[in-house]
Amino acid sequence: MYILPWRKRKGKVGMSSVLIVENNDFFRRSFKEILKMYIPSLSIDESVDGSDALAKIGRTSPDVVFMDIRLPGKSGLELTREIKDHYPDLVISIFTSYDIPEYRRIAEEYGADHFLLKDALTGAEIAAMIKAIIRKKKESAQTNRKRKIYVN
Repeated sequence: MYILPWRKRKGKVGMSSVLIVENNDFFRRSFKEILKMYIPSLSIDESVDGSDALAKIGRTSPDVVFMDIRLPGKSGLELTREIKDHYPDLVISIFTSYDIPEYRRIAEEYGADHFLLKDALTGAEIAAMIKAIIRKKKESAQTNRKRKIYVN
């Protein structure tokens, strides 16, 4: 698993956050509740489509985006490519029910960091993945701060 560097978040100092981009209300809310159960301190935002997701990413700089493939308007794959063009360090996990090789290939080509099947991982496994991403980002940020101290 490749973990990208930590970025500063606007307004949420020290708080880790996730954005769930999913148009199925029941699944989105259920997934949010599962994440809250495993990581109570996690800030979780939700979007039902691409334009809302882009606006929220610009405002909140989440640590991880869980992206469904089938969304109204732009597909989650197209949205991933657009997000990565503007926010290359943002971790995007495609989170789908469709285990189609073509989707996997496109997700990788467009810069997705993970391709996860909705029914393949437990809440505990997803929480562990999020915690690992956040831990690596914080470690990277500390290392970068130390480098700046030595350089200056």
